[in-house]
Amino acid sequence: MTDFSAAEEAAMRRALELARTPGVPLGPNPRVGCVLVSADGSTVAEGYHRGAGTTHAEAAALAAAGRAARGTTAVVTLEPCNHQGRTGPCSTALAEAGVCRVVFAQPDPNPVATGGEQALHEAGVDVAFGLLEHAARAVNRAWTFALEHGRPMVTWKFATTLDGRSAAADGTSRWVSSRPARVDTHLLRAECDVMLVGSNTVAVDDPLLTVRDEHDRPLAHQPLRAVMGTRDLPADRRVFDDQAETVRLRTHDPHAALGQLHALDRRHVFLEGGPTLAAAFLQAALVDEVVCYVAPMLLGDGRNAVADLGIRTIADARHFTVTDVTGVGDGSETNVRITLIPNQTPEGDH
Repeated sequence: MTDFSAAEEAAMRRALELARTPGVPLGPNPRVGCVLVSADGSTVAEGYHRGAGTTHAEAAALAAAGRAARGTTAVVTLEPCNHQGRTGPCSTALAEAGVCRVVFAQPDPNPVATGGEQALHEAGVDVAFGLLEHAARAVNRAWTFALEHGRPMVTWKFATTLDGRSAAADGTSRWVSSRPARVDTHLLRAECDVMLVGSNTVAVDDPLLTVRDEHDRPLAHQPLRAVMGTRDLPADRRVFDDQAETVRLRTHDPHAALGQLHALDRRHVFLEGGPTLAAAFLQAALVDEVVCYVAPMLLGDGRNAVADLGIRTIADARHFTVTDVTGVGDGSETNVRITLIPNQTPEGDH
């Protein structure tokens, strides 16, 4: 195992903070931070990537350091790229600047950009990686997932009563979730780059599908709105307004829908459709995370939160692992937000 100095670990923690800088728009590129450290462990310069088409983190740090970059250690959250895109290869820039050592957290899963480690070695630069890799992967969890799986990560969000109903017997569903839960949902929406619903949801509920703040004002950067299904829809549906871009996915196949979104460089899908769409993604094993808001109410009858999954016996039940339970709101406005991930194999199949 590679040994890292205390200064390198401190610099990596700072680089991770830089990578998480608020306000960086979501897009096809990862969030990356870089810190240049001198031989005595002091910080020479910092940089972070500000979104697609902007200077990469390493280049930003090198520009800030100037000639002082020579002889430093570059501590980076992601393997320096080794390809010519809108900007030049960071591996080349680091070597030409005289950086003597590069420490990075996460290897680059992008087959187009990877190879930075080898290029740096060939240029005579000492390279080590794996420092705080788990934390670095968490910064770009959806981007990493999409590059490793060849499709966007899917988060299915729904709200339910204590007895598993998403709507009453007469079809009314406003509001199963509390206002604090809806505000919380918008925070989660802002972390994704696609809002996906079915055409039936658009026809019946006419959702806006934008990200808004606690005062219901739209944010500057909006996810892509995606409507899946083959039915024609009225042009006056709110999802077709100019508040955000909208794409029609004219298919009922979840694999095909995600393929189209991946081709558009989308990395994280927020699935907010109805029970039929949710069931389709679950049956296709294409739900990677579940966020459920449970309201303290009972309906006794009404629409289930998810449609028929073809399960007829308890032995075939779908199992999930709870990763977080959080109370949202207080008093009568309290909902419980439960975050889960699907188990790899159903219980009893071991």
